Amino acid sequence: MEVILLLSVALVMTSFGISGTAMASSITTYPDFQQLHVKQTIAAASTKLYKEELKEDSSGSGGGRWKVKVVHRDKIFPQASHNKSIFHARIHRDVKRVDSLMRRLGGNSNDQVMNKKLDFGSEVVSGMAQGSGEYFVRIGVGSPARSQYVVIDSGSDIVWVQCQPCSQCYHQSDPIFDPSRSASYSGVSCTSTVCDRLQNSAGCHAGRCSYEASYGDGSYTQGTLAFETLTFGRALIRNVAIGCGHMNRGMFVGAAGLLGIGGGPMSFVGQLGGQTGGAFSYCLVSRGDASTAGTLEFGRAAMPVGAAWVPLIRNQRAPSFYYVGLAGLGVGGMRVPISEDVFRQTELGYGGVVMDTGTAVTRFPTLAYEAFRNTFVEQTASLPRVSGGVSIFDTCYDLNGFVSVRVPTVSFYFTGGPILTLPARNFLIPVDDKGTFCLAFAPSGAGLSIIGNIQQEGIQISFDGANGFVGFGPNVC
Repeated sequence: MEVILLLSVALVMTSFGISGTAMASSITTYPDFQQLHVKQTIAAASTKLYKEELKEDSSGSGGGRWKVKVVHRDKIFPQASHNKSIFHARIHRDVKRVDSLMRRLGGNSNDQVMNKKLDFGSEVVSGMAQGSGEYFVRIGVGSPARSQYVVIDSGSDIVWVQCQPCSQCYHQSDPIFDPSRSASYSGVSCTSTVCDRLQNSAGCHAGRCSYEASYGDGSYTQGTLAFETLTFGRALIRNVAIGCGHMNRGMFVGAAGLLGIGGGPMSFVGQLGGQTGGAFSYCLVSRGDASTAGTLEFGRAAMPVGAAWVPLIRNQRAPSFYYVGLAGLGVGGMRVPISEDVFRQTELGYGGVVMDTGTAVTRFPTLAYEAFRNTFVEQTASLPRVSGGVSIFDTCYDLNGFVSVRVPTVSFYFTGGPILTLPARNFLIPVDDKGTFCLAFAPSGAGLSIIGNIQQEGIQISFDGANGFVGFGPNVC
């Protein structure tokens, strides 16, 4: 385990107290420079079906924790057989997602224009801009439980699945859920306090509470709010308020719906409340690993000992999202000269740093990004560059013919002292099969920073909502 830890994730934590929460005094970091294994990384990024996709998830409950497997969408429902197509499809979805987040959280009227410039011609239909996400879990819905793939989204506050009768539904891999065949289904009354918690209530229909959720690219879900039993492995969670969507539009690549794990009261985490203490943990398996799955766990027992903990920052404008304090960036062991103010929220709640499972590529405000990129370019001057960049990436390298290359390590300096150093595969990614690699960061065009799932991959990330912290490590996947 120690060898795996050294190869996959490393953190350093200076001494600061966290009441009631375990903390690490030191964990070995990556060196200032590391080897990127070119051919191995290209081969690993190729789409290979998750080997256990047809098996029922046997992960269960025990010791106050509920656990399910997490798989990237490309490993379950591959849309292409080569890296270039996979890359362009992922970036197209990503641009749509970020465009929506920037309009809502960025506080800059130029955000939409900026992202349109970053977009590119593609016939791939985007996923929901602020809901589709990239990672799937398999859960049971109803009694008896009907297994369904749902998207996990740390920026959403609703749980929903497509339901019969369906006046408008998109294609999903499993049969659409039929509430008439579930003994535990019960519509939520319009007079219920649960109905009052909906941010997007659609009023009442036949005395039952209706919901709707629309997204930045025109996708939406509409239907009835109901209490239902959800099954995670062998654990049954009863009376979860879910949306039963009878009219849905979007491209979910086989998913039945969405499991919102945001910070609001109607998310799955918010509804569990005292049962889990607002605690959950996930580990997003690296894109190239088709033999294993990541994990999503709920409950205080899922909180790891030895993590590096960073305070969560609340934003009243966007309570669904998880914000953290970022003090700076590092390249090759050197801290980039960027003011910490660039990463702070404004008094109106704009800007700041969001951790998001649905965004792939990490974004920084243009000023911070350019300083960071320029430092990286200076330290990789010996590597052959690709003129003009690729898609949203302006810093790419032609590594065709190389077995491995030496690259500077990228680091995140979090407020309070923790430093997260990334493995090379989390910041230099292949964009085709020919050896083109790009620095997996982009400018946001606004004050908002987003830590995306490429940079989160392989690292256990834990949210302790009750105490207001997010932890990195020490486990890996």
